[in-house]
Parts: sequence; C-alpha cells; structure tokens
Amino acid sequence: MGEQVLRSPYGSWPSPIDAALAAAHDGRPEWVGFVGDEIWWTEPRPAEGGRRALVRRRTDGREESVLPAPWNVRSRVIEYGGRPWTGTVRDGRPLIVFVHFADQRLYRYEPGGEPVPLTPVSPVGGGLRWAEPRVDLARGEVWCVLEEFTGDGPDDVRRLLAAVPLDGSAAGDRGAVRALADPRHRFVTGARLSPDGRRAAWLAWDHPRMPWDGTELLVAAVGEDGRLTDVHTVAGGPDEAVAQVEWSTDGSILYTSDRSGWWNLYRDGTPLCPREEEFGGPLWQLGLRWFAPLDDGLLAVVHGRGSTVLGILDTESGELVDTAGPWTECSPTLATHGHRVVTVAASPRTAYEVVELDTTTGRARVIGARHRDAVDPAHYPEPQIRTFPGPDGREVHAHVYPPHHPARTAPDGELPPYVIWAHGGPTSRAPLVLDLAIAYFTSRGIGVAEVNYGGSTGYGRAYRERLREQWGVVDVEDCAAVARALAEEGTADPARLAIRGGSAGGWTTAASLTTTDVYACGTIVYPVLDLATWGPGETHDFESRYLESLIGPLAEVPARYAERSPTAHADRLRVPFLLLQGLDDVICPPAQCERFLARIAGRGVPHAYLTFEGEGHGFRRAETMIRALEAELSLYAQVFGLEPTPQVPKVELTW
Repeated sequence: MGEQVLRSPYGSWPSPIDAALAAAHDGRPEWVGFVGDEIWWTEPRPAEGGRRALVRRRTDGREESVLPAPWNVRSRVIEYGGRPWTGTVRDGRPLIVFVHFADQRLYRYEPGGEPVPLTPVSPVGGGLRWAEPRVDLARGEVWCVLEEFTGDGPDDVRRLLAAVPLDGSAAGDRGAVRALADPRHRFVTGARLSPDGRRAAWLAWDHPRMPWDGTELLVAAVGEDGRLTDVHTVAGGPDEAVAQVEWSTDGSILYTSDRSGWWNLYRDGTPLCPREEEFGGPLWQLGLRWFAPLDDGLLAVVHGRGSTVLGILDTESGELVDTAGPWTECSPTLATHGHRVVTVAASPRTAYEVVELDTTTGRARVIGARHRDAVDPAHYPEPQIRTFPGPDGREVHAHVYPPHHPARTAPDGELPPYVIWAHGGPTSRAPLVLDLAIAYFTSRGIGVAEVNYGGSTGYGRAYRERLREQWGVVDVEDCAAVARALAEEGTADPARLAIRGGSAGGWTTAASLTTTDVYACGTIVYPVLDLATWGPGETHDFESRYLESLIGPLAEVPARYAERSPTAHADRLRVPFLLLQGLDDVICPPAQCERFLARIAGRGVPHAYLTFEGEGHGFRRAETMIRALEAELSLYAQVFGLEPTPQVPKVELTW
C-alpha cells in the first residue's frame, strides 16, 4: 500500500531533510589525480571546520583520509584557489606535495611521515601562495604558480611560474625559489611540459580582462638550466579566451578556445570537433581541466550545452562517444592514466561522486565519495529544464523545482510560494544536480527556480556577453521574467515570490529588490552592493577590474556605477530581507553590507543581518550553513504566512 497523501498548506509539509542534513552534504570532491595506479582527490569536511581533506583510494579499493585535521588542502591563489596538490611515486611510495590553507605553504608528504614545509612564510601582505604544483624528480623541484604579495594592499601582488626545491631548502629562504621566466603578465596558469620535456605551455592574461574575455596561450623552450626562454604567443588575444592547454603524446599543442563563439578544441590551431557547445568554461580556479589526453591519442572531454557530460573524442575521425551512466553534470576536473579516466560527476538524483571510466570496455563506475541517500529519495525534487521568454524575445534558461512530497499535497486552489535562485559569478552557471539545500525547501512545499540568466556560461560566448556592461539590468530582467512567467502560467503564487543569491547572486538579489516590485522578500548572501567601492583597493586583485566589462570603464561611465548600485537605491527597498555575511570575506567584505544597512536605517524595512566569524566567501562550516538555511526558511515563513513542520528558530526581523 502506498503512503496516504494528505492535504496541507504549502510550506507546512514535514520533511526529513533538515538544515543539518543539507549542511552535511554541502560541497563536492575536487582535484582528482593519479598517484601511480592509485586515485586521490580532495573532499569537503563541513563538520571539521569546513576543511578540505585529501583522500586516497588504494588499488584494492580501500578509501582513506590521508591527513588528519587541521590539515586543509586548499590554495588561496586568486582567492578562489587552484589545484592544491600533486603526487608521484618515488622509490615505490607515494610522494605528495600540497598547499595547507592556514599558512599557504607548500608541504612535502610521504604516507607514514609528517608533512615537511617546502616554502617560507612571508610577512608581507597576503604572503606567498602556490597552485598547480607539478613534481620534477629529475631536477628535484616542484614547478608551480607563485602568487607573491609585495605590499599590504590587495593589488600589491605579482604572479610568476616558479620552481621550489623538493629538499626543503626554501622553507626558510625565499631566495631558494627559482623563477622559471620573467613575469610579463598579471595572471598565469601552471606550465605544461611537452612529452620530450623541451617545451612548456601555459595561459596568461592581464587587467582589465577576465580569463573568459581574452587570454594568451604562451609557449617557451625549456633550457638546460630549467629556465623558460623564447616565450611567444601561439593563440588567444584580447577577444579570444583560451581556457586550457595540454600537449598530445605526439608533441602537438591541444587547447580549447572560444574563437568560434563556443569553447571548442583545437590541435595546433586546427579544430578537432567543431560544435555549437562548450568544451571549456570560465577559469575561476587555476588548474581546471575540461579535456585530458590519453596515451592512445584519444581525448577525454567534458562538454555540453548547458549541462556537461564526459565523452571520449577520437581526434583523427572526430567521433565523440559519451559515457553511459546516470550522470548529467561533469565537473572540470579530469585525470587520465593508461586507459583510465577519472572525473567528478552528479545528477538530479545523486550528489557529486568520483567516477572512473575504462575506455577499453566503455564501463563507468563510482569509485569514491559515493552518493548514499540519507533520506528516502521520494523526497527529492523533480526538476524541469525550462526556457522562458525574456525581454526583446531573448531566451532565458532555468531549472524549475516544483514543491514535491510523497505524502503531501496542497489544498485545492492554493498556489505555492517560489524562490528564484540567482547563481554567483556572474560568469558561471547553476548545474542540474541534487542539492539538498534545494530539497530542504521543495520538500516543505516551497518551489525553487534556478535561473541561468544572460551572462551565464554553457550557452556560447554571445549568451555570456549579454551581460557586458549590463550587470544589474539583464540579470535582474531575466530573473524577473522567470518569476513572472511562473506566476502567469499558474505555477507560482504571484504574491509569494522571493529571490535569493550569494556573491554576484547577492548583487542580483539586492538589485532586484531595489528596482522591481516582483518579490515579497529576499535573501542576500555575501553580496556586492556598492560598485563605487568594490574594485581596486577593496576587493581582491583577480576581480578588481571585473566591473569594466560588467558595468563599463569607471572613467567613462562614472554615473552608471551609482545608478546600478543597490546601496544608492536603498530608499526604494520596501520588502523584508535577510542579509548573511562572513566576517573574513576579502572578496565581498562586510563593509559592503554595513554601508547598505546604514542607508536603510530608520526606514522601517524589516530585516535581519547575520554575520559569521571564521567564514570567508562561501560558507564552509556546518554550523554556519545550518543557521543560514534555517534563518532563510524563517524569513519566508514570516513573510508568506507559512507554518513549517517542525518549527525552525525564528529569525528576528528589526525595523
């Protein structure tokens, strides 16, 4: 007999998915790699202060966390980080080099021993930071990207390709770190060595461009002394974004470029599989991989239009065969070894897992971070991939998650409340995967719609560039178009619409609340709120000139910076809101929130401001995520007249 379906109002349905469960399942495995025949990766530990653990899967299938707390394998290069570890086999044993988050030093580690520091601590500014390490046993070095602060300001920084001695002689001596080439660009990715070791290739770009605007693919000769000489550009430019470079086994250069309007693959400049879909993406972290060569000349590729899947490309015939399996979303982390490919993938029914593909048999299987249903999956949402009409007839992509419960339905005639989710970035995308934070709401009877507004990745360069100089306009319009369409078609209650987002999504949320009348309330998380101050000097170097493409050059359009800023329009805010902020955030500092709150003081707008010690840009600690999720539900309960079962702690709104 099936469970009896009861009628009760939206927002009151009892759910086994509480905030603690959602927090415990937040985050994903990252940075997969082979160490000999073994597979290693990093994994989140929300209950351990939000650290990232290094996980080892032995050849017999045993999985173990390698470094105990408080070791935290995570880089702060460009603040968003980059590949923080590498491994090789020396004398039959794993040799690991990793970045520890707390001091950003490189460490050498051999299982059974203690980590040994390889780099010094710098007293200047943000210190010395490292990413994309690669061990060179022949030279006794680790090649990596060095981010070095030269002063106390966020812009007092330089980046270069560097070599660190493996013997630890640089642990107290910055002078023992060797520059591989003279710094000539503001930003660089890690060098890739050709199979014969005689050439190196990497990517570089400069302010005011972001890496999805334009990058250069650089190639150099590797001298006998290990220096990179004869550096020259072979692809890319101001209006062409090369997202990744590798070497094929025959010594040709493989890269992904958006010169056609889509990130496609090229070999020595010749297209390999021209399609109107993406074989690359935005380089928010150093070391992301959308393709990886195999020994037999085939390429493992992460590709798609919107969602991404793992495929194997025959570079000679152009034939592309996708991996069979339930996964509909693949992360840009790939490792290959012989005929094996490892990546991280998820689906609307499974969270991100470590997946291995055997290219000889075509069989793919989960080999790490296996998804296990913590509750009956009947409580998971059933998403719909939708395209909505936006202003001027433009398409707006979205994922709609209707309220869903196996034993509850609403009384006849009641329409559900809906929350519009605006993703961060804004040059990013909301993936279609199981997210228990979404299920937290849908299983209670609150719908969610994730909007991949104009500017999102996955739909070609033209869709991405809709946001050029239009941030705060196109994103706001596209989210409102989805909200209004859901109301007009009878899917959502027009009087019970909310919007929420973090980082750039926090900006879109605040801009929506101050410039439209669509929403009854909103949740603003570690946001950008004041364009006049969010830039050089207040935010980190990587994004300090981002507004030149999102808004326009400040010197040319200064008025636009004020016109678009939610802080400048705080007097238009009429609806309740929740503001959540990490106090250690250097990307969107608390000062952004404080200026905004000062502008609404005394205006009678109900709101709550929750701050979190020890949290930066993106919440990682279980207790933070629990408090934030419960506060958000409490806001909606108060504004929409909901009675959650069981009750959550009430967030006190002040006027």
